[in-house]
This record gives sequence, structure tokens and C-alpha cells, in this order.
Amino acid sequence: MLIDAHCHLDFEAFNEDREAMFARARAAGVGHFMVPGTTRQRWPAVLALGEREDVHVSLGLHPYFMHEHGEGDVEALARMLDQCPEVRALGECGIDARFEETLDAQWALFSAQLRLAKSRQFPVVIHCVHANDKVSKRLRELDLPAGGLIHAFAGSPDQAWKFLDLGFVVGLGGAVTYQRAQRLWRAVKSLPEDGFVLETDSPDMPLCGYQGQRNEPVRIVQVCEMVAKLRGVTPEEIAAQSTATAQRIFGLDLS
Repeated sequence: MLIDAHCHLDFEAFNEDREAMFARARAAGVGHFMVPGTTRQRWPAVLALGEREDVHVSLGLHPYFMHEHGEGDVEALARMLDQCPEVRALGECGIDARFEETLDAQWALFSAQLRLAKSRQFPVVIHCVHANDKVSKRLRELDLPAGGLIHAFAGSPDQAWKFLDLGFVVGLGGAVTYQRAQRLWRAVKSLPEDGFVLETDSPDMPLCGYQGQRNEPVRIVQVCEMVAKLRGVTPEEIAAQSTATAQRIFGLDLS
């Protein structure tokens, strides 16, 4: 059984065929899904999906949507973490250095969420674009007790191990399917068996050969096959390792 450890199944891109999307995933052996919240406005939709037995959720404030966040959102997030036992992690939060005009505000919001996660001993789901070294430094300063996931990792072996040493695992998705991803391939080969999870970031991050198309969880099977090829093991071994790690990081009991 595979777990898609990061997929935005609440997004409008799935409104027309959400049940068919779930059916395709189940038919391919994808049995569980981690769905992160991105804005306060989207949390209700995420929590509604979390009522399904095969969907697990996290809530956070994503750096891409800075224009949608407002005063009181962090306090509202704290209340949700306290009131909703089904929430498995804080996130998606983080830093996206492509957007320099909001970078100071991103760091302030990210730090506030990290402090909240530390106080509640929650794992954190982190979006980190062009900021691996700065984010790992900030995580080291805060010393978070529950670790978490560095979603959509695309860095070097050294950067991966800095996160691993802090109690985090890295998320491997569509980026590993591209021939140009040589640095990432070296990182994938260097990881321990319990240092990664598989994810799609659906509907985003399409795999090689699917550019311009909506991504969906069924394609995690191809991510699994590529990671297995890079590490010289079977896809079944990678699936088992990824599933066990996702269960550990998010505290999932799937028995």
C-alpha cells in the first residue's frame, strides 16, 4: 500500500471528478492521502475531506498565498490545532524565495507557525523553495521536538542530511522523474531507508511526460518506480519504506 504524503485534493481542480480520482488511486494501490491546508479559507474543505477514512489532514498558512492571509490567522490556527484531534501536523507552511516582495512577511509567518508547532509538539509540513540552507538554520535554532516533512525536496545530498539530522524527512515527487534532476538523484541515492516519503503535490508538480496536465495521486506509482530505480531496489521495498515513514512522522495507525 502506498500513501501519497502530500496532495491538495481539496483544490478546485478536482471538483469535477474527485471520486473518480480516488478510485483510480485505489486501483493502483494508493490507499491513503495526506492533505495539507494552505489558507484559513480552505481549512473547512480540508477538514471535510478528513472525514474520509483514507484521508489524513494538516492545517497551515502557505507562503504562496500571502495575499490571502490576514490578522488573527495564526491565532485561529492555534485554536484549530487544539480543537481538531484529526489534524496530524501543522502545515503547509514555509518559505518561497521566488517571491522577494513578501519574503520578510513570509519569515515572520513561518516563524510564528514553527513556534506554534513547537508549543503543541506537532510535526511540521514545510514548503521550501530556494531556501534550504536558511530554513534548516532556522529549524536548528528552534529545535522542534516532532520533526516533520520537507515537502517537494529538490536539493543536494548535504542539504537533505541537514534536514534528516534535525528529525525531518524529505518528500520525493515528480521532480525525480526528470533527467535534469542529477543533483536530486544523488540526494535520493544517499538517503537512509527511513529518510523519505513519496508524494505528488497534486494537482501540481507534474511528472516528466505529463507537463501541462493536472497531476493526481495515481501517479505516485511512477514516482515510486523511479526512486526504486535510483536506489537499486524493488518498487515494493520503496513503497513499504515510504509508507512506514509516513506513518511514523504523522502518527498514523492504519491497522
